[in-house]
Amino acid sequence: MNQTSLRIGLAGLGRLGRRYAEYLARAVPRARLDAVCSPVADEIDWARETLGTPRLYADYAAMLADTELDAVFLITPTSLHAEQIEQALDAGKHVFCEKPLSLDVPTCLRTVEHAKRYPHLRAMVGFVRHFDASYRAAKSRIEEGGIGRPFMVYSQTADKLDPSGAFVKFAPTSGGLFLDCSVHDIDLARWLLGRPAARRVYAIGTTAMYPELKPMGDVDNGVAVCEFSDGSMAMFHASRTQAHGHDTHTDIVGTAGKLSVGRNPRLDRVEIADAHGVRSLSLPSFFERFEDAFLAQCRHFVDAVLDGQPFDLTLDDAAEATRIATALRQSQQTGQPVDLG
Repeated sequence: MNQTSLRIGLAGLGRLGRRYAEYLARAVPRARLDAVCSPVADEIDWARETLGTPRLYADYAAMLADTELDAVFLITPTSLHAEQIEQALDAGKHVFCEKPLSLDVPTCLRTVEHAKRYPHLRAMVGFVRHFDASYRAAKSRIEEGGIGRPFMVYSQTADKLDPSGAFVKFAPTSGGLFLDCSVHDIDLARWLLGRPAARRVYAIGTTAMYPELKPMGDVDNGVAVCEFSDGSMAMFHASRTQAHGHDTHTDIVGTAGKLSVGRNPRLDRVEIADAHGVRSLSLPSFFERFEDAFLAQCRHFVDAVLDGQPFDLTLDDAAEATRIATALRQSQQTGQPVDLG
């Protein structure tokens, strides 16, 4: 694109959407947040008062009709992602969408094919760990041959226990634990291993703290294994019940060494020694852990579109992550391995 800034409209102003809006308005040098969209009046008021966003929409179709916008960011419910991506492309907009692409594989594949109609437009689903400095350093180390040939990844996403159980009301539309949480680890494992295709998966789970998930076929803790077509493998752990805080970490094992990222989920470098022992405080949530990565992800999208550079992530990557995650859910619910071919 022969222009100095990307004119963006953002849909979805919940907790994460507001973070994205603040980044695009204030911290991404080549971005202009010219419009926002939300059906919730309080969220529109927040954008007007906090960011001074010039154009405010309650209707997504109306924002897409805004000819002054080059791109849209979708920080909306997962059930809307695929259709909204397709609508944005039809309206001539580049599009960034939060993960996952969809809750089911046929819809993912439909959107991948839909995007091929618009080779001049760019679409990306955000898997933020690609833009974390530590994970990028690990990826570079692997590419340099620092651990030989990588053949196994262990990765976990473990959230701090919420005694209120507020997330349960979103559980029926989340796709389940593996699609909501482990999809990050799945995408990460494929990236670190060279993007192999999955061959077979097996998953188990339990409701350790939230029995109300059982009627939905969901669990609050799960463990899974995935075999890839090239002989590499991955193990995943997902949890919503950690007492100490948010705990994301990954190990990558190779023929000549091992890399670990985030093994100690400490809030800072302070170590406390008192009558309770020696300890450090832990991160409270995923956003504090990946705050810098969310910003880097926004900058990557904007710069790649303006400069005509490739994205780190493709819609095909997002579709494969959903394919594996939904197979894990099927395995957990049936108690049987799932072959992915």
